[in-house]
Amino acid sequence: MSYDYRSGLGYAPAYQVSGKPYAVGGLSANTADGVAVTFPAVTRWVMVSNAGVSNLNVGFSQRGVQGNGASNYVTIMPSSSFGPVELKLTALHLSGGSPALTSVVAGLTGIETLNLDNSSVAGDQGNKNRILNWSGSSGVG
Repeated sequence: MSYDYRSGLGYAPAYQVSGKPYAVGGLSANTADGVAVTFPAVTRWVMVSNAGVSNLNVGFSQRGVQGNGASNYVTIMPSSSFGPVELKLTALHLSGGSPALTSVVAGLTGIETLNLDNSSVAGDQGNKNRILNWSGSSGVG
């Protein structure tokens, strides 16, 4: 019998070393749906900067930043930033802000998002090559 060992969200050494750099700038999140930043690996930490003149909402799901009467996001005031904060994320959602004046910087772990099963069906063992795991926005908005 062979075992397929892979690092997952609970693999502590992945968070004990410096993160692999990730940066994206010039984002325009002031559209009706906002913008999603999808990371190629689970983050160790993340920082979002708002260089614009309008408030920017940062959330962990698209529904979370749309509001719909609930505050499921963090608001970053103009010319300020959020973070760095240590969060395990596979995606970040942004809305509002000024056109092309938002940037995201993160430190990535060695845990690739391909190793995570973002299925909402708990216990689904249909694909044995995927590890059941957390989606990054479970229980948010």
